[in-house]
Amino acid sequence: MLWSDLERIGHFFDPFRDFERAGMAFGFEGPSAVEFPAMNVWASDGNAVITTELPGMDPEAIDISVANGSLTLSGLRKAEELKEGESYHRKERWDGRFKKTIELPFSVDASKVQARFSKGVLYISLPRAEADKPRKISIKSE
Repeated sequence: MLWSDLERIGHFFDPFRDFERAGMAFGFEGPSAVEFPAMNVWASDGNAVITTELPGMDPEAIDISVANGSLTLSGLRKAEELKEGESYHRKERWDGRFKKTIELPFSVDASKVQARFSKGVLYISLPRAEADKPRKISIKSE
């Protein structure tokens, strides 16, 4: 069997393709609310940092929560209002409600999480929980 045959079979059994089609049938264009926004996550021994681009959003329309080893980012990106007699020639920017949950690399101290919004980029700093930090164990000699 050729790889192209396997690829065709794989596309036939792709469960996500049906969801994409359903979204198009209801008028959803561009990335889905699950894909939006794209996030970068990096970690060190004591901290994780998440960045995401949310151009044109009001920081008050963004909700961030941390629970059970996950971060959830949700909000509403409003559509641009068209003036009387205007219509879109092309619309590629996604708008609407979104909610995205990602697993964190370690337990965080939720009381010390900080977020800042600058020039359309959201920066979230997640300090590692003290109980989750590696500890050096001293050995007692007898």
